[in-house]
Amino acid sequence: MAKFKQAAKKTTARKRPAAPAGMQDQAERLTRTLSESAQQIWLAGVGAFGRAQAEGTKLFEALVKEGLSLEQTARKIAGGRAEEVRGAVESRVGQARERAADTWDRLEKVFEDRVQRALVKLGVPGREDLAELSRRVETLTAELRRQGEAAAPKARKASRPAAVGKKTTAARKARPAAKRTSRTATQ
Repeated sequence: MAKFKQAAKKTTARKRPAAPAGMQDQAERLTRTLSESAQQIWLAGVGAFGRAQAEGTKLFEALVKEGLSLEQTARKIAGGRAEEVRGAVESRVGQARERAADTWDRLEKVFEDRVQRALVKLGVPGREDLAELSRRVETLTAELRRQGEAAAPKARKASRPAAVGKKTTAARKARPAAKRTSRTATQ
């Protein structure tokens, strides 16, 4: 086995060619450059972290101020939009009220018509019927007054001679009652 190991060393040594001196220098330079770049990146990160810690509060406060101004601007815009929306909503509500009023008016008209038809079917007199009846009553009353006035003068003339010659029963009854009250007053 020892021979085998020696043979393996010889084959390995042959497979690896020796690097020329120029390449080795170039590899070392590349390694140094990479190493220096990594070192610089590391230092830049540490510097950024230090600066972020130092200026973090300043940056935070500046961001808060900027956020406040943006919020105020957004509220102003939203307030203007809210007024527009409020106006549009009030307009729609007004239209809905008008529609509802029209609907109620139509419903009321339909109800009145149906009630009127039912009353007519039942034979209940309507407004016009009552007005006509009232006119007829007034006409009849006027006619009765006219006839009563024409008959009154004839009745007066005929009733006077009877009243002059005879005493009425009411007058006869009133006289004894007067005598009775005077007798009781003297006693």
